[in-house]
Amino acid sequence: MIRQPVVAGSFYPGESRILKRELEEYIRFADTKKKAIGIISPHAGYVYSAGCAGKGFGQVEVPGSVIILGVNHQGFGHPYAVDGHDAWRTPLGDAPIDLKLREKLVADSKIFAIDTMASAREHSLEVQVPFIQYINPDAKILPITISSHDADLLISGGKEIARLIKDNPDTLIVASSDMSHYVDAQTAKEKDNKAIDKILALDPKGLFHVVASERISMCGVCPTTMMLSAALELGGQKAEIIDYTNSGEVSGEYHQVVAYLSLMVY
Repeated sequence: MIRQPVVAGSFYPGESRILKRELEEYIRFADTKKKAIGIISPHAGYVYSAGCAGKGFGQVEVPGSVIILGVNHQGFGHPYAVDGHDAWRTPLGDAPIDLKLREKLVADSKIFAIDTMASAREHSLEVQVPFIQYINPDAKILPITISSHDADLLISGGKEIARLIKDNPDTLIVASSDMSHYVDAQTAKEKDNKAIDKILALDPKGLFHVVASERISMCGVCPTTMMLSAALELGGQKAEIIDYTNSGEVSGEYHQVVAYLSLMVY
């Protein structure tokens, strides 16, 4: 069962040749890549956010397995939905699901469940896949769609993922998130800095609560909270900003932007 692309041709190029050319431009490979536990990567249309995402992916090793934690923008399905397909198709080909990781995660979990509907139209997961395919064509993926308002369950979910990775260390976690939405660039930066401070402090519960209390429109706070929880369990000691930008850098309109962050935890 193949998950067909739903935002190819809109969020990113639908033609393989053009997509490869754009990824080549967007990805900035470091001379020495870090073995990160997790990264935060934005998920807007490539014209706005792929430069930021490409800087992030270019700084880290993309190993044999990549767990992608996405946002449930559509509101369908289980709140902790592990994708049930066999592969995800993009213009670059089919990215196989890591079936062993999926089976073990769901079998041992009190939180996650297989649910194919939740990710059926979810762009926050799909836009990450071509970056993974371009850098490591042999990588397997495990997309998980998250819709939760419970910080404790998000942190517990992160711990479950960490236990999975301890047995499968050749795994990277990608938390898919944009930052502030539809405010002016200065307001976005001021608000986002409050969230980023918690991420840099490796404080998942603090991040979840500051986003709520300060009304920061960071759509991927749940995936990021879960990734930070997993990273702490896996011995993560540092978070490092790779890039922070906003849509105004492309559109020239700074009065109403969406902001983007690339960050790694290792």
